[in-house]
Amino acid sequence: MATIQLKTEVPGPRSLALWERRKAVVARGLTTLHPVFLERGEGAAVTDVDGNRLLDFTGGIGALNVGHARPEIAKAVADQAARLTHTAIQVTGYEPYVALAEKLCALAPIDGARKAFLVTTGTEAVENAVKLSRAKSGRSAVVCFEHAFHGRSLGALSFTSRARPYKFGMGPFLPEVYRLPYPTFYRWGLTPQAALEQARLRLAEFFRTVVAPEEVACLVIEPVLGEGGFLVPPPGYLELLRAETQKYGIALVIDEVQSGFCRTGRMFAIEHANVQPDLICMAKSLAGGLPLAAVVGRAEIMDSAEPGALGGTYAGNPIACAAALEAIAIMEREKLAERAQRLGEHLRSRLEGLKERQPLVGDVRGLGAMMAIELVKDRATRTPATEETGKVVNLARSRGLLILPTGTYANVLRFLVPLTVEVAQVDEALAVLEGALRDVA
Repeated sequence: MATIQLKTEVPGPRSLALWERRKAVVARGLTTLHPVFLERGEGAAVTDVDGNRLLDFTGGIGALNVGHARPEIAKAVADQAARLTHTAIQVTGYEPYVALAEKLCALAPIDGARKAFLVTTGTEAVENAVKLSRAKSGRSAVVCFEHAFHGRSLGALSFTSRARPYKFGMGPFLPEVYRLPYPTFYRWGLTPQAALEQARLRLAEFFRTVVAPEEVACLVIEPVLGEGGFLVPPPGYLELLRAETQKYGIALVIDEVQSGFCRTGRMFAIEHANVQPDLICMAKSLAGGLPLAAVVGRAEIMDSAEPGALGGTYAGNPIACAAALEAIAIMEREKLAERAQRLGEHLRSRLEGLKERQPLVGDVRGLGAMMAIELVKDRATRTPATEETGKVVNLARSRGLLILPTGTYANVLRFLVPLTVEVAQVDEALAVLEGALRDVA
């Protein structure tokens, strides 16, 4: 039986009524891609307030790797809420915080002593990783990458690399922030090996002409670009960065906010490379959809801040910690990393077939189940098909599929479906997507 079941047009009358109420009271700067109001979800399917059942390939922007409304997480949340909802870790301790810190330190692919610090959002995780790197090194400069996204707070916007809509009118930003090009063989029109060599030359020139490496506190990178278009660096690039940062005593900060917790076929995407970072930023699927994030790293860096320098009223809330412990237990019990690898292979095979049939599809890329297609007007010139991408998203929604565009030019369709999705649901969704691509083209 098909998952998608539409009782009304999408969006339906109740969603449209709620949309009008929303416009009257919610700030204009907060956009909502799909004007659909959801009532409940299960696995990879959601039901809106009009009774339409849709497939959700957005996963709360990657926060629902274990699926919507897991009963185990709901029970863990209810049990914890019945005991203790909040106290603030700066005031008194509680066991779920310590238990989760222990678990994250055990999971982190870093040798030696490790420590963790819990926050509420991925943005906070990135900012605190930078703070800790500066405290440890006594240096101020931060190196990040073009097309990267690290959050919307004023500090994190300094590292985010997209002028509109994120940064326009919001400056000035933090000083001593420097950017490298994120190497991508599709956009550069190169083979992976040629892209790696060009990136090597650019890195050497960067440290000679832009900022001295001895002044750099940390280098922050997403192992797979998220908002930047699901770009995967050429093999060997992360190893190159690790060698250079170690040479100059620069902390390597890996932003796993979107790529972490089994999405790429490993617990963390950095595990695909022969690299051990100094600090890892975690969020999104960490707590099965509840607001929780973390910085985990080498103990000597994590302990570099003065007592009282780290904190947050809701950071590491006991309910979110309980949800995270259960979400991680589900990932391990159901082997979601291995499942993501198989899902990614199936997606890649189907999407490559889609590319052969649909001229709008210029590239298929990703790591594990962190897959995407880039839409272009012309494959030879790689001209971004931004307008067409928007039409595909809207048409797919009207037919029962929720998908997310991404990329600097908003011409990439990314797949962040819960990793618990059934293969039949994937095929159902891709059939809707292909129909939308065909009709828009």
